[in-house]
Amino acid sequence: MFSRSGFARCCGIFSIMLASQTGAATVEVRVSAVEGTTGKVNVAVCDKERFLKDCAYSASVPARAGTTTVTVENVPPGTWAVLAYHDENGNGKLDRNLLGIPSENYGFSRDAAGKFGPPGFEAAAIEVGEGTTVAPIKLH
Repeated sequence: MFSRSGFARCCGIFSIMLASQTGAATVEVRVSAVEGTTGKVNVAVCDKERFLKDCAYSASVPARAGTTTVTVENVPPGTWAVLAYHDENGNGKLDRNLLGIPSENYGFSRDAAGKFGPPGFEAAAIEVGEGTTVAPIKLH
């Protein structure tokens, strides 16, 4: 049996665990226009502060020609931007040519595109609620 203080500690820990699970969401990223089956499709879910830097949530799966679905779990509800790229050579980064232009296909949520570089956060931002949010991305 629990003592009164042991019971309080136990219930407090259980409450914290329950609270952390109820606030988590899943982002299901459906990446289309994947060419070939070599390498992986990498996805990152970023807040405004970390957009295009070191995103807080990411996942990758082996590439499947056509559409590859990547699931990112435990994302807090809020405003996020999603980016994806086909890491064909499996080196864990988006390769670029000598001019700095990506040489592997990539895309953003809301099909956001920049004129002379990547889009801004607002152009790619989506709302993630509790449960599952589907984010379609077409690679270019």
